[in-house]
Amino acid sequence: MDLPLVVAAELGLARAGVAAVCALLDEGATVPFIARYRKERTGGLDDVAIRAIEERRAYIAELEERRQTVLAALGEKGVLTAELRGRIARAASKAELEDLYLPYRPKRRTRAAIARERGLGPLAERLLAQPRRGDPLGEASAFVDAGKGVPGSEEALAGARDIAAEVIAERADVRAAVRAGFRDQGELVVEVQPDKAGQTSKFEQYYDFREPVRTIPSHRFLAIRRGESGEFLRARIDVDVERTVAGMSRLAGLDPRSPFAGQLDLAIRDGYKRLVAPSIENEVRAELKERSDRAAVDVFAENLRHLLLAAPLGQKAVIGVDPGLRTGCKCAAVDSTGRFLGHVTIYPSHGDAGRERARRELLDFLRRHAPAAIAVGNGTGGREAEAFVRESLRGAGIADLIVVSVSEAGASVYSASEAAQGEFPDLDVTVRGAISIARRLQDPLAELVKIEPKAIGVGQYQHDVHQPLLVRKLAEVVESCVNRVGVALNTASAALLSYVAGISPKVARAIVERREKRGPFRARAELLGVAGIGPRTFQQCAGFLRIADAAHPLDRSAVHPERYDLVERIAGDFGVTLGALVGDPMLVQRIDTRRYLGDGVGEPTLADIAAELAKPGRDPRAAFEPPRFRDDVRELADLAAGMVLEGVVTNVTAFGAFVDVGVHQDGLVHVSQLSDRFVRDPAEVVKVGDRLSVRVLDVDLARRRISLSARKRQ
Repeated sequence: MDLPLVVAAELGLARAGVAAVCALLDEGATVPFIARYRKERTGGLDDVAIRAIEERRAYIAELEERRQTVLAALGEKGVLTAELRGRIARAASKAELEDLYLPYRPKRRTRAAIARERGLGPLAERLLAQPRRGDPLGEASAFVDAGKGVPGSEEALAGARDIAAEVIAERADVRAAVRAGFRDQGELVVEVQPDKAGQTSKFEQYYDFREPVRTIPSHRFLAIRRGESGEFLRARIDVDVERTVAGMSRLAGLDPRSPFAGQLDLAIRDGYKRLVAPSIENEVRAELKERSDRAAVDVFAENLRHLLLAAPLGQKAVIGVDPGLRTGCKCAAVDSTGRFLGHVTIYPSHGDAGRERARRELLDFLRRHAPAAIAVGNGTGGREAEAFVRESLRGAGIADLIVVSVSEAGASVYSASEAAQGEFPDLDVTVRGAISIARRLQDPLAELVKIEPKAIGVGQYQHDVHQPLLVRKLAEVVESCVNRVGVALNTASAALLSYVAGISPKVARAIVERREKRGPFRARAELLGVAGIGPRTFQQCAGFLRIADAAHPLDRSAVHPERYDLVERIAGDFGVTLGALVGDPMLVQRIDTRRYLGDGVGEPTLADIAAELAKPGRDPRAAFEPPRFRDDVRELADLAAGMVLEGVVTNVTAFGAFVDVGVHQDGLVHVSQLSDRFVRDPAEVVKVGDRLSVRVLDVDLARRRISLSARKRQ
């Protein structure tokens, strides 16, 4: 099999590029490295295309392995004919392959097996052959044998029908046709469980519901699945049974002119109801689940990507505030590198005297640590804490200090994690949370990688989808984001380093230990002295690691060490030092890239090198801009229909976007309210982290639901 050709055809890509990716993956190259530093070999394929190749290649490899297992099993049974071998060789999917193997698979003792034991096989062959002459009852009498459990002709025909039903039900063409019918014409029909009828629940819209299998969106199917698991709903796939049976009859060769036609019709109907429909319905529902899982995981992954790539405040001192009403607000100060400096707990909600004391303690804490910004967690009490901080700053005449509401999603997970315990063993979990909140403002990516991605909570039905798929996809997104931005080698945590191309968690810890024992790295080449980093690992990771104050100017950039000689040659041709070339965009503009083509270097690599030389170590993320919530809107009850607010998109789903407007409860902008034009996919117009002007449509205080609109025309 020409694997690259098959994958290229399925994905609509050039065979040469696919072959190059497959070869590089076989050599142990990582996806980020291939996408960034091997563009000439792949034809410029990005990481999304490379991962698609990787995934499809794995599926085909699994299919081929299963194909060989099936061929070996059939060979051992002595049933592998040339025709069957050819059909197995042509099977393009696992379902098709398993359909071909089904008649020969070891199975439990079925009704057909019992009928064969009773000697009814020849009679079943007469039913299947559909001869134009003969008498079914008369021929069946020859098989009557009370000792074998066949007391009469009717019982003989019933046994023969059992055999015929199983033979037809196990035919690959029959199963494929029925499967196509369930997929293309089937409807998912949902009803309320009888004992739940009349009860109010979040599944009410599905109490009497039907939608075509081929078009039902992922979020609705997963919602129905959740309703089934909660025993509120029951669902089935309905198809036109007569149409399906007619199709099976054509494939089985039913001949209306045969005296055995009635018997075969009964066998086909029994086989459909008892053997085919239940298994095919389960298969199609499993396919629906897989399709829905992939769609939901893609939504989660896209949201996570935008959250990780949110604009960082940068290397500035920050105070993080973990709000608390009864237990007080934990305030933690970190310096420009995220190093913890100290903490204090204030109690602004403990009466007037407590509020005044909290103000004094907060201002004293600010004077000691001189932050550039204050990050307030958006959990319970967050808006009150933010208002208190702003009020205190205004009273002290320092209202220009940035105060930002920061998402706490997953902060509690990090605070109780081994990583947090190892870093701050003597601190309370809430103080660790305040530190995390401060660091999230400085650099969302560097801090959020410490948290299990699915704990960040920016998806839909994340607990209902196939967990290994979710974990793998989200890990790929984190890896992609980390390597796109690049990592500061001398300040990155082990958690962040572990997502750099080629670096395992063990090697990441070794890098941190080396840094702690011997001080900061002065050159990328020093990585080769770290346990676990050989030439191959160094090749994969080096280009994604930055050393801000390195003696070699290219160690501060994304230029790969394998291209240092090339850049030095360019500098020599200009008659300048390497340091003079790096960071001089005017000089970089004058590079004639055609002079340096060859030896594995093409236009894509030269374009990337030129971009890095012009702006070495540039951060691809947007510039930081704090959100602006209305001071008079803090609680759900403060909202009223018609209000216009600025909010921040916190989650994008298949049916709309959730927006934080500063009242502890995100509002929903339904997909129909996202734009004045028709929107099929919310991700077309909004992403996590976007600032959005919205109008309040409705507030349901009892259910704590907010309906919003982003449409300009009302």
